[in-house]
Amino acid sequence: MRNLALVFCFSALVSAGIVACGDDSSASAADTLSSESSLTSSSSADDSSGVKSSSSVKASSDSKSSSSHAESSSSEKTVTSSESAPVSSSSVASEVSSSSVAPASSDNSDPDDGKCTACDSFTAADPELTEKGGKGSVTTYGSITDKETSMGGACNYGQTNIQYYAAIHVNISPGDEKGPWNGGAACGGCVHVKARTPDGWKEVTVRITDRCPDANCGVDLGGAPASDIMGINVGRYSGEWEFVSCEGVEGVWGDSTSIWVKEGASEFWSIIHVRNPKDMVKSITIYGVDTRDVHELEMVVGTENFWTVPQSVLQTDNRYRVVVKYRTGTDDEWKIKGSDLAEPEANLYLYEHRD
Repeated sequence: MRNLALVFCFSALVSAGIVACGDDSSASAADTLSSESSLTSSSSADDSSGVKSSSSVKASSDSKSSSSHAESSSSEKTVTSSESAPVSSSSVASEVSSSSVAPASSDNSDPDDGKCTACDSFTAADPELTEKGGKGSVTTYGSITDKETSMGGACNYGQTNIQYYAAIHVNISPGDEKGPWNGGAACGGCVHVKARTPDGWKEVTVRITDRCPDANCGVDLGGAPASDIMGINVGRYSGEWEFVSCEGVEGVWGDSTSIWVKEGASEFWSIIHVRNPKDMVKSITIYGVDTRDVHELEMVVGTENFWTVPQSVLQTDNRYRVVVKYRTGTDDEWKIKGSDLAEPEANLYLYEHRD
């Protein structure tokens, strides 16, 4: 019985193994049959559809190729667009931090404000010429308390009502006479002066009525303009100045514009100048009205700010036009008799001798 039981168990084990192996081969065979059936079906379908099946496969292939090409083209266009598109300033700005930008130079961010210390003790030095004026010492010879009017100075204007007046330098280097005074040619012109002070630049416009006595003078102010700039701390200041027209400037006018004839004039000799001019006088020309003679007057050497009148004009009652040209502004013109210019201390007002 025991042997029979062992035989039975062994037979069962062998049957189980055969069944297992049979299942594998059966599955494999089924797969094979299924694959062959699929191929046969596919072949049959291809045979039945003919060119259509082939076209579908090709179309599918072409579609994939086209899709791939489109993606490639799109990628290329994206790259090209990225390369050619301008970069916005905002994107650049965002890339550069404010801390990486160099700060502006002190010269640009902090311009010269004219402030100084010990401003009234500027070291004396020769004045310098500039394109429109000059720079150097700004001093005073007037009273900052009384603010008296100009007495005419070396320009020989006599007593005036001008409160804003000054003297201008004669030299650049001592004794060279290369300054703007030029024998009195600067007389009557105006200069806009600004000087350094503890509060910064202070400015004033003055009429030139005198010449500087100081070898290191630049502009020497009368009392009123000196007070405006210096206050009570009178001294030598550092400054600069520019020649400007006197027209429309308050404080530089003493009276109406006139031709003044110097004392001692006669029918044999006479010199004249212009008082309260618009600017420094550049020329004086006398044109005959009753005749055709023309006379360009010359500045007198040695007697500053005067022009010589020819005897032929002084010794006649013929009418003349006296045309004064200024450094700036329009000309002024008088209508007078020649003999009018032979009258000592005659003051021929422009408003009385026009047409």
